[in-house]
Amino acid sequence: MEWYNKDEMKKLINKKNSVLVVWDVQEALVNSIFNKDEFLTKLKELINSARQYNIPIVYTKITPLPERFQPPYLKRRFNPGDIVKEVYPKESDIILNKNTTSIFVGTNFELMLRNAGINVIVFTGIATDIGVETSARHAQALGFLPVIAREAVSSSDKQAHERSLANMSKLMLVLDNKEIIERWSSE
Repeated sequence: MEWYNKDEMKKLINKKNSVLVVWDVQEALVNSIFNKDEFLTKLKELINSARQYNIPIVYTKITPLPERFQPPYLKRRFNPGDIVKEVYPKESDIILNKNTTSIFVGTNFELMLRNAGINVIVFTGIATDIGVETSARHAQALGFLPVIAREAVSSSDKQAHERSLANMSKLMLVLDNKEIIERWSSE
């Protein structure tokens, strides 16, 4: 059972208060997910809608720390590659280099949102069960309204992806693209 009224929460989403986060859509990660073609199609749909409604788009990019400063439990440096060409950022988009599974740790993301008067964060990307869920929960703890784009998130582990969506749906909005786009277009 949800502790919130989904219909009332959806009314809080509009094109003026939203940002679209494209989480770690980098070559190695995209090539590892269970639903690559469907994921890219739905992600492109949301990105195109965000551009149509002048909603800022923030791409995150895994950026390892210098080797000496990497956590000791990481045995090797991971090179995820560049953001995939199918959804590559345009000049007006923001690329946010980050080193952790939270978009808020070690970045100016929170400051940027507060400066712009943005309080709704629509999350897309990879992996649902790692960085997307971590960042969405962190966003909620900071007073933002996280929205998970159900069709535009994925993982290499389908069961973990589905568990994560089920868990998040008890705490926050997990919506189809159609529902998100309807809110963006309603004003």
